Amino acid sequence: MGGTRASCKPLECFILFLLLLNCVICSKRPHELGQTGPNPTRSKSSQHGWNWNLLMNNTGVVAMHMAVTHHNKVVIFDQTNAGPSQYRLRKCKARGGSRESSCYAHSVEYNIVKNKVRALHLATDTWCSSGSFLSNGTLLQTGGNGSGSKKIRYYKPCQNNGCDWMESKKEMFVRRWYASSLSLPKENSVIVVGGQSAFSYEFVPKTSNKPYDLPFLHRTFERNSKGNNLYPILHLSNNGHLFIFANRDSILFDYKKRKVVKNFPKIPGNGARSYPSTGSSVILPLDYNDNFGKVEVMVCGGAARGSYTAAQRRRYLTGLRSCGRMVITGNRHKWRMENMPGPRIMSDMLVLPTGDILIINGAKRGCAGWGTASDPALEPYLYKPDNGPGKRFQTLKKTKIARLYHSSAVLLPDGRILVAGGNPNNRYIMHGVTHPTELRLQALTPDYMDPQFDDLRPKDVMVIYPRKAHGVENGRIFNVTFGLTNDSGNLSVVAYAPPFTTHSLSMNQRMLRLECLGLESGGGQDRVQASVVAPPSIYVAPPGFYMLTVVNGGVPSRSSWLRIL
Repeated sequence: MGGTRASCKPLECFILFLLLLNCVICSKRPHELGQTGPNPTRSKSSQHGWNWNLLMNNTGVVAMHMAVTHHNKVVIFDQTNAGPSQYRLRKCKARGGSRESSCYAHSVEYNIVKNKVRALHLATDTWCSSGSFLSNGTLLQTGGNGSGSKKIRYYKPCQNNGCDWMESKKEMFVRRWYASSLSLPKENSVIVVGGQSAFSYEFVPKTSNKPYDLPFLHRTFERNSKGNNLYPILHLSNNGHLFIFANRDSILFDYKKRKVVKNFPKIPGNGARSYPSTGSSVILPLDYNDNFGKVEVMVCGGAARGSYTAAQRRRYLTGLRSCGRMVITGNRHKWRMENMPGPRIMSDMLVLPTGDILIINGAKRGCAGWGTASDPALEPYLYKPDNGPGKRFQTLKKTKIARLYHSSAVLLPDGRILVAGGNPNNRYIMHGVTHPTELRLQALTPDYMDPQFDDLRPKDVMVIYPRKAHGVENGRIFNVTFGLTNDSGNLSVVAYAPPFTTHSLSMNQRMLRLECLGLESGGGQDRVQASVVAPPSIYVAPPGFYMLTVVNGGVPSRSSWLRIL
């Protein structure tokens, strides 16, 4: 679907008055609009508009892994074999592994609205594991260490407090520790790739009687650096093939035919980008204006060559400053390199509703692991992909809390960024070390949430499905209603697949700019209704729950949940 359908339908008299006789064009970027009038819009982002807030002093468990569910709650968990956490259970529960930790929670569910946590029960060790959401909103969680290394777990979120972890009797073929997973277009199917001493991939549920060898993982393995290809980066391209990045190399992989379709150029520079030389990655927003035809990946940070060996001697080498962008569609592939304001390892990268990229958490020296990094990266970076070279990075207000190894960050439906975790120690150690176990929970509030922009902010967003439907199919039209009091002349609708975050990976994260056909009266004062087209294929938008956000003049609404069938 091209941009030719983006012009608005005739507006009713109420909307003509409400929008000051301006027609709102959906999904157009500012430089495409050719605006000549004084339409309001959010001014340039300022670090002073970004604010840190302490939400809780003690979540009880380290946020080694974190994921936002479609019931507006966040699942947080660490590992069961780290000894006692800081959340003691009223009643001890049987668990495989350490006895001393069986009386302590190692997973909690955080209620965003109530700002409270409740304990969850993990039966086996989830240390350095992976996860992906299924199409019904269930979190499928795989692997770990020891007793949990082959395990398959499910967390089906609920509105009340009746949900908890469930462990399948079926197991994976091989141990998956430091593996990555990705939800596939086929409903309720997940691919799990790599792991320590696991140079293969497999599917959950199983599609064969053995795992499939992946020579790419053998080729990118560095024996003296603990691999430098663990937790490989996975992205789903718009044709259903997988972009797989490990160490410094990447391929486009047809998992159905089990063959490499493309070998991409090696990313320039020394050092590596995969665990323990941990960098991070995103797909830049996919856009209906080019029929979702351009897929561009971005990889940032990592560790210098020899960092892992040096860190064993308590010598921490400066991390990598560089980021690389590469279009993986088409026939010409080249990394376009640029530098961040400073070096960074173990950072999280999140796509914001504005299309900007947030780089947060991590360190400036060393590599990933227990006690193998120093100099916390306290200042987040904001990256604006559409700006010109040299004008894309902005340094934001620093935090006072170090977020090192085993920290994570997620985007919340209300627009804030939830930041938690950090434990460069092999147990819960609260005193007597340079960087104690970190259990404080923070929110970073972006400048676009400032009350000064409330006149632009779309309010009370509601998704309306076709009659008797519980979601919308790919390519179909659905309606979105919201309150709108001030027309910016630049309104867009975006859908965001919330990731499973761990070890600087945001697994399954993707942002989609959707086509908006036009606006009409929403049946109430200041309410309008937008006709929106769902993404065209399961490869662009795999089935599942997405955060849907209306952005007006660079000011996002609070998100509502959209289910794509």
